[in-house]
Amino acid sequence: MLRTISTLWKSPQPPRGGGGGGGYVMRSVADVVIPLEEAHLHSHSYRSRLGSALDGTAEEDDAQKDDDDDDEEDLEGNDHEHTGMLLRTSPSSEGLLGMTAAEREYTVGSLRKEVRRGVPGDGRGRGRWTDYEMKSRLVNKAIQDIGMGRYNWQLFVLCGFGWFADNLWMQGVSLTLPSLSAEFGISEKSVRYTTSSLYIGLCFGSFFWGIGSDIIGRRIAFNATLLITSIFGIASAWASTWPVVCLMYAALGFGVGGNLPVDGALFLEFLPDASSSLLTLLSVWWPIGQLFSSIVAWFFIAHWPADEGWRYFVFTIGIITFAMFLTRFFIFDLFESPKYLLSQGRQAEAVAVVHGIAFRNGRKTWLTEDILDAVANDNHILSNPDDSIPPPSRTTRLSTLTIIKSHLTAFSTTRLKPLFSHRKLTLTTILIWTTWATIGMGYPLFNAFLPQYLSHSPSQSASPSSSPYTTLVITSLVGIPGSLLAYFLVDFPLPYLGGRNGALATSTLVSALGLFAFAKWGTTPFLQLVFSCLEAFSQNIMYGVLYAFTPEIFSAPVRGAGTGVASFLNRIAGLLAPVVAARMGDDGGEGSNGNGPVLVAGGLILAAFGAEVGLGVLGVESRGGQRL
Repeated sequence: MLRTISTLWKSPQPPRGGGGGGGYVMRSVADVVIPLEEAHLHSHSYRSRLGSALDGTAEEDDAQKDDDDDDEEDLEGNDHEHTGMLLRTSPSSEGLLGMTAAEREYTVGSLRKEVRRGVPGDGRGRGRWTDYEMKSRLVNKAIQDIGMGRYNWQLFVLCGFGWFADNLWMQGVSLTLPSLSAEFGISEKSVRYTTSSLYIGLCFGSFFWGIGSDIIGRRIAFNATLLITSIFGIASAWASTWPVVCLMYAALGFGVGGNLPVDGALFLEFLPDASSSLLTLLSVWWPIGQLFSSIVAWFFIAHWPADEGWRYFVFTIGIITFAMFLTRFFIFDLFESPKYLLSQGRQAEAVAVVHGIAFRNGRKTWLTEDILDAVANDNHILSNPDDSIPPPSRTTRLSTLTIIKSHLTAFSTTRLKPLFSHRKLTLTTILIWTTWATIGMGYPLFNAFLPQYLSHSPSQSASPSSSPYTTLVITSLVGIPGSLLAYFLVDFPLPYLGGRNGALATSTLVSALGLFAFAKWGTTPFLQLVFSCLEAFSQNIMYGVLYAFTPEIFSAPVRGAGTGVASFLNRIAGLLAPVVAARMGDDGGEGSNGNGPVLVAGGLILAAFGAEVGLGVLGVESRGGQRL
């Protein structure tokens, strides 16, 4: 797939390298833009009906009837002047009544009604739809009509690099702990604080890049995170003391911390609504990263002296991370998120991005600036070449000083205040952040020190077939089908098990029970393997759904802030995990399996399950919803 990226269409495009500033310049839109009256022939619903017809299953369903009723209702409420704006070629209501339901869906009047559906403003019926919200909904519809294609699938791989790098380094740092303890003479309890240094970087990285991507754009953050990770990851191989190692791990953590909130938000905003469950499938890269880290660690750490193996290991995964950055930056021309561009008043560029997606996917689009303005503004009339109507106004570019000030103020509470604008959103925000925080401590209490827990078994031998690395490789492999199952569960309409919240709550409960089982009965290598596999399977479902569910419940203007703070709390809680493990653990006496930290981990994951039940009581479920 990646070999075809360099041959992709080059306009609209960022400056070479994919990370620079500047706008988007279209060479020609003749090949991708179609008149609005032809839009129904290139819509998602048309392709769906055509596919059903080819399969011999097409039938007149209730949804089509509802569309007919809605369109007739729309016509009844419009005066002659309003009706005249619906189509340039159909100035009369008689022309409209002669259209099919599919054609009437793509008139300005129908689109105006569609983007104003639902409860606007504060969610309680007060206020009105903002200009951004209406235009964002229209962009959603345009992207939905373009559908999944080459650009989206290539972005799936490149965003997957972020998931891959996250667990590559999370697992990688934990695998170096025994070697660091041996080389620098650090006790097993004390060396666990190494993980704290990584989490310090993760905390600052998730908060900075999460909110920063709302300000400077997704594209810059998308490229910078992997670059920072690779530079300091490679540099850590030359660390001469344990404190220097901790410093390097903190610095690379700053880059890793931004991967998931930035990459998730970016991928989501290019994703058609009908394919939104693919955000969950991104989590499949997580166990792949863990698997790769375990295999490389087995090759170097298990077969080289303690003071050399871990250095070759971190150097190797650092080079792999740098290669992923090079692929993103030099081979793939990444478009800036159209939702981000809209939120910054850069409407022309947002439309150009949609045109670029259509071209790369080999599809057509009906979206233009004029249609955006006409749909969002009741008083705007579609322009014709002979019209004397002035073009819509554009947002003035901010001065450098203003941009700097906005960067500083964006990290204040004013950026987070909209997340608490009404009761349901406030409770949703608190519960989802509680979920992230409790899982953030519970997950590393078990996984970050799993190599140490496994090495405590009295039956472990030195042979590779029964070493902790074998268990880690197997558990990593088991995690992959967990992520695949999460992809199917999030759109499965089964009560308590399917949908975003059902899949999340069920997998979290199974994970908690598995941790209690590991602490109670994990006394032999076989039982440790069984319970570790159960954890890997359920936790990959849990995290896969959580990372997809969270950005979906926040609108784009606060998506980076909402997901960024959630990730920040996740990392802050994770920062405390080594402290708890060091205080409750021991120095690895024979027969010990670290019951105390594992039991605490199970209790925290169980608390996350309680918060998820609360989300279910509130009716928070994004399956089938539209993202703003």
